[in-house]
Amino acid sequence: MSQSRPADLAETLLGLHVPGDPVVLPTVWDVWSAEVAADAGFPALTVGSKPLAHSLGKTDHEGMRFTDVLDRVAAIVAAVQLPVSVDAESGYGLGPGEMISGLLEAGAVGVNIEDTVHSDGGRLRSSAELADLVAALRTAADSCGVHVVINARTDVILHQLGEESDRVDRAIARLREAAAAGADCLYPIGLHDNDTHRRLATELPLPVNAVVRPDEADVTALAALGVARISFGPFLQTALTARATDILKPWSPRARG
Repeated sequence: MSQSRPADLAETLLGLHVPGDPVVLPTVWDVWSAEVAADAGFPALTVGSKPLAHSLGKTDHEGMRFTDVLDRVAAIVAAVQLPVSVDAESGYGLGPGEMISGLLEAGAVGVNIEDTVHSDGGRLRSSAELADLVAALRTAADSCGVHVVINARTDVILHQLGEESDRVDRAIARLREAAAAGADCLYPIGLHDNDTHRRLATELPLPVNAVVRPDEADVTALAALGVARISFGPFLQTALTARATDILKPWSPRARG
């Protein structure tokens, strides 16, 4: 991979984030799933921590090592030659420089970083901590000459933290701080209703990432709500598992009794 290629791929990925005309980044976990998505014509991919962990017989929430992630990412990047973003969970206890250098060496040009700290009992980072981490990741990427696309995630809505009445307000406040610190995309993760999607896209200052079930959601509807990026989290792997189970069931010795 040439020195200019990571920078070019990063700029391509960044340019795909258009509110109202969202980029769909299928969440993949190995070379097979990445090649299926690439062959279907998607312009970029994201690697999900949960499906990747399950494919390794590991658990999500940093039950695998960062080197496990990087090895798989390197194989995916070599196979598909597309911009690839990576769910780095809460950072695997690594420093920002080590995280960025590892991702770039593997060929990734985007990173998801969340405010749940799995290495510290699953506590929630303060909004200032998340912003500081985003700023440090941006500095590390800049020092490497690549505008790594940082997708800052908050788990406040997903984990139903605090009072419901102001939960979305608090998620927005957190992500505004992350935006000011150097994020490129904001990820208030959760399966939201249309009004919440619209509010998030309207009130947040950067492109917003929505997570959806690929066999249930509609890209046109999400576009109309102002979403800029769509990913599937673990739901593509879940849907394929259900479909594979249906195919295999009549072949099972139990079915033939």
